[in-house]
Amino acid sequence: MGATRLLLPLLALALAAAPAAAAPAAPPLAASLLDDGDFDSRALIGKKVVVLRFQGSWCKTCTAQAPAMQRLADKYRARDVEVVGVHVNDTAGEARAWRKRHRQSYAAVLDPGARMATRFGFKRAPYTVVIDKQGEMVARITGSADDARIGKILDPLLAAK
Repeated sequence: MGATRLLLPLLALALAAAPAAAAPAAPPLAASLLDDGDFDSRALIGKKVVVLRFQGSWCKTCTAQAPAMQRLADKYRARDVEVVGVHVNDTAGEARAWRKRHRQSYAAVLDPGARMATRFGFKRAPYTVVIDKQGEMVARITGSADDARIGKILDPLLAAK
């Protein structure tokens, strides 16, 4: 019992002194935007936080959360946050129709073979990745992630100077 009393504080001190592991670097994402132009995540390093929402017109949860994702994009647009919808396994026509039906105005790209999504750890839609201004993936959320949940990740990132 006496040895345990001595070891526990030493263990706590060692753990507290250990450096925190850095977030993994995000792979680059470069693609043509669905509507016009190009998107390259590397151009935003040092400038914006990026929220990648891997979604599809075929995904019921994505459809249910479409209004929340638009609210998120609207709320954080002026705060240096870029929301990008990555339409996994959708055709351009399917993605455009879905975006129009759900009034989505944030940027969107196509990922027909899920090649980009796989590089980010995608297993199923929806999947949300938050990339900080240093280009590191600070959050990866599989499944449901509404604007409130993502906002709790974004607010501290934007407050840190």
